[in-house]
Amino acid sequence: MLSIKNLEAGYGKVQVLHGISMEVPKGKVVTLIGSNGAGKTTTMRAISGMIAPTAGEISLNGTRTDGMESFTIAKLGLAHSPEGRRVFATMSVTDNLILGAFPRLTGSRPKGDVQGDLERAMELFPRLKERRNQLAGTLSGGEQQMLALGRAMIAKPKLLLVDELSLGLAPLIVREIYKQLLVIGETLGTAMLVVEQNANLALSFAQSAYLLKQGRVVLSGSAAEVAANPLMKSSYLGDAKAAEESST
Repeated sequence: MLSIKNLEAGYGKVQVLHGISMEVPKGKVVTLIGSNGAGKTTTMRAISGMIAPTAGEISLNGTRTDGMESFTIAKLGLAHSPEGRRVFATMSVTDNLILGAFPRLTGSRPKGDVQGDLERAMELFPRLKERRNQLAGTLSGGEQQMLALGRAMIAKPKLLLVDELSLGLAPLIVREIYKQLLVIGETLGTAMLVVEQNANLALSFAQSAYLLKQGRVVLSGSAAEVAANPLMKSSYLGDAKAAEESST
């Protein structure tokens, strides 16, 4: 599904990623873990075309996408739910969701039953159905995250990038949203790359994991293998557990 080889990227003269390689198989959930500044969000932006890599290769379903514009990559079946949710605050919940179907409505992707998918997204996240005519900017943080994921779901992507889903949200809301994210994957057969700072949560959700440190992959394997690795335990799992307990 997604293949990354020796990827380098950054901002201006600042290089953030130093030759990372990773794979996201079809229909699988992979998590990318690391501390602040490790390069997680930069990786996601390079994959979705928000920034151009300076070296390396990115392929989606066998098609080279490094250097492509974001809208072209979206046509190939990628959806990106970015850090900070990025909903359109002055538009209604319904209109935000419909925007997710833009590639389908313009013929870039198979159209299918857009109205049916809109209703299914609202059934998956009942709070959105209750607030379908409400302005997105008036929603709570958790509701905005549901909206961002629902919008991505309506694009019917082959690969979904989810960046920092739990950022600023209460643990109970996060767990609820992750359960629905699993439903999306099972229903659509969508592969997912999930960036999550809460390592315990990420490793319980994904099948495999990559640990980034200073723009380099320092550990990879199945979620169970990564969780059991002494490097992961000493450097990240303890901190993540403490952070989770302090927020409950």
